[in-house]
Amino acid sequence: MSEIDQKYQLALDYLYSFVDYSLTRQLRYTPEKFNLDRMRALMRLMGDPQNTYPIIHVAGTKGKGSTAAMIVSVLREAGYRTGFYNSPHLQDFTERIQVDFQPIAHETLVGEVEEIKPLLSQIPEITTFEITTAIAFNVFNKEKVDVAVIEVGLGGRLDATNVVDPLVSVITSLSFDHMNVLGDSITQIAAEKGGIIKPGKPVVLAPQWKEAREVIENICRERQSPLTIIGRDYFYGEHSRSLNGQTFYLWTRNEQEMINEYISSGGRSDWEPEHYSTPLLGFHQVENAATAFATIQILGESGFTIQKSAILSGFLNVKWPGRFEILSWEPFIIIDSAHNQDSALRLRLAMDDYLNGRPIILLFGSSEDKDVRGMFSHLLPRVRMLIATKSEHPRAMDPDILVELASQFGKYAINTESIEEGLAEAIRQAGKDAVVMVAGSIFVAAAVREILNSNNQFNN
Repeated sequence: MSEIDQKYQLALDYLYSFVDYSLTRQLRYTPEKFNLDRMRALMRLMGDPQNTYPIIHVAGTKGKGSTAAMIVSVLREAGYRTGFYNSPHLQDFTERIQVDFQPIAHETLVGEVEEIKPLLSQIPEITTFEITTAIAFNVFNKEKVDVAVIEVGLGGRLDATNVVDPLVSVITSLSFDHMNVLGDSITQIAAEKGGIIKPGKPVVLAPQWKEAREVIENICRERQSPLTIIGRDYFYGEHSRSLNGQTFYLWTRNEQEMINEYISSGGRSDWEPEHYSTPLLGFHQVENAATAFATIQILGESGFTIQKSAILSGFLNVKWPGRFEILSWEPFIIIDSAHNQDSALRLRLAMDDYLNGRPIILLFGSSEDKDVRGMFSHLLPRVRMLIATKSEHPRAMDPDILVELASQFGKYAINTESIEEGLAEAIRQAGKDAVVMVAGSIFVAAAVREILNSNNQFNN
């Protein structure tokens, strides 16, 4: 191990030595644990670097990472220097902090950790995520980014990222996840996510259940924040799809009559909507693109210069791994980070849309706090069998429990002790005709991705 690798590992060990709620089995949502006091104090000590550049703040249960990545990609294509903060990472911790879509260097993280160390002793019970967020804000300031896209970690209202004063707030699809923390009703979850809305600042809202939409509408009304809603102000539709990508339409409410004429004429009208393409698969990614598109339009009204060509190339060139990502064609292996009931439904729909009825072997692992029964209700009817596995994460569910749950759905399942063993068994069971689908946890998806990337046998 090189000297910088050793220092990098020591920096990570130091960060993880603080309170890390992502590793906590029983997490209680209390004012003592979740509040912005620690984060605000730390940012003051650092000179509030988060106030030195424009910010787009993105919250949501599903699609926030993909939507944020699309926004970053468009801004990059428009010539802007971008910061991008997201979590969790797939394979390397520095993926969380990116400048111009590139993770910061290990040396940079080491230096930032050394710089922040003297400040942390002044803030009792500071958390790993809070420290990491502060480092991201500081890096973006030093790198003189033109704009930063900041993804919320958990919830919104009391998330460490919510010390920003954003140019625009974005809320993607809301569904049930982290109920023990955010509440067990969609209105409670919406209220927590809506906590990122700032007085007078514009908001973009992806399509929502009626109850969630009404909560966000009320918050925007109270805070006099202009609200743009996908499905009311902007619309989207699919044009074509294949395993190499998909093409779709985006249009505004003012263009609806022209869209109607275009459809009724069978595509022979004088006007046709703009075609956009993305390598990200699944119809839910078209919804995410519409949300990103509306955000870009608001940025244009705020002084950013973003040509249509930048939007077209930004969507076309976006990269967001681990989301219905094809890692190998022979054997046919796809990974997805679906980890709740709603994302499992979207994965099931994508399987139906793209795999043409091919049999599927599901390699599945999950965290203990996830709605596995809900995920199984969508996924198991479509698969031939389940290979249960577990990641090295402290909250990983025992594969024996997954096998028992699968049997309640009448599905044949076997357990494996490691992801390597599970992947090998899934490939064996799949043979030449079936698809290996990996889902249930971003940690499992990341582990499979790492195994395949390090195995030349599968680099095809």
